Amino acid sequence: MTNSPAVDVAGLRVRRGGREVLHGLSFAVPRGSITGLVGPSGCGKTTLLRVLVGVQAVAGGAVTVLDRPAGSAALRRRIGYSPQSPAVYPDMTVAECLRYFAAARRAPRADVRRVLDEVRLTPEAGALVGRLSGGQLSRVSLAAALLGAPELLVLDEPTVGLDPVLRDELWTLFHRLAGRGVTLLVSSHVMDEAARCQRLLLMRGGRLLADDTPAALRAATAADDLDQAFLRLVRAEEARETAAGTNPRTTEVAS
Repeated sequence: MTNSPAVDVAGLRVRRGGREVLHGLSFAVPRGSITGLVGPSGCGKTTLLRVLVGVQAVAGGAVTVLDRPAGSAALRRRIGYSPQSPAVYPDMTVAECLRYFAAARRAPRADVRRVLDEVRLTPEAGALVGRLSGGQLSRVSLAAALLGAPELLVLDEPTVGLDPVLRDELWTLFHRLAGRGVTLLVSSHVMDEAARCQRLLLMRGGRLLADDTPAALRAATAADDLDQAFLRLVRAEEARETAAGTNPRTTEVAS
C-alpha cells in the first residue's frame, strides 16, 4: 500500500466569473482518514471539492488524487462523489436509480442492496425518487457514491436535513469505512460534525485558515470547543489583515 497522500494540493488557484475564488491552497489528505472541510457557506468548499473530482477548471497549482492528476479518466471508478445538490432522477424508483448508477460505474448489481442498507433506505427502495424528502434524497446521492467500493469518498454536506439519530448512524458508517482504508473528505458548516473528523481544513474567503486535528486546533487557540476555535482564528486573521491594510471586509466568495 502506498504511503503517498490520497489527495495532494499545492498552490491551487481557481477563477470563476472573472475573479479568483481559491487563493493558493496547499494541503494533503492522508489515506484511510476522515478529513473535514469546514467553513461558512460561500467560502469555497464546494469549488474545492469540484476540483478534486475533476469537474472544475483550475487557474494554477497542482492537484494529485490517488497518485494521478485530478480529473484523470482512470480515477472515475476510484472516487465516489456526493454533491450538495443530489444528482438523481425523480421519475425512477430509488432501486432503479441506484441500478442505473451501478451500471455506469460497472459496480456489481449486489452493491445496490448493500448501499441501500448502509444508508438506511431499504424500506424506500420501491419509492419514486421525486417523492422523497430532502434528507432521503441526500441519502440516495450518498448511496450512489458508495457504489463500487471507491477508495476516496468526496462528500459535500452529506448529512444536511437528517435527524440526529440518522446523522449519528452515517458518521458511524464513515468511521467504519475509514477503518477499511477508505479516505473520506467531508464538507460541513456545522462544528459539532467537525469534531467527528480526524483532521480539519478550516476555510474562509477562499483560503485555508488551519489544517490540523480538532484537539490541536482547540489547544492552539485555547478554546473550549471548535466553534470558539474557528472564531478566534477568524479574528486573528482579520487583525493581521487590518494591520497589513488588506482587510476590505468583503463578502465571502460564492461556492
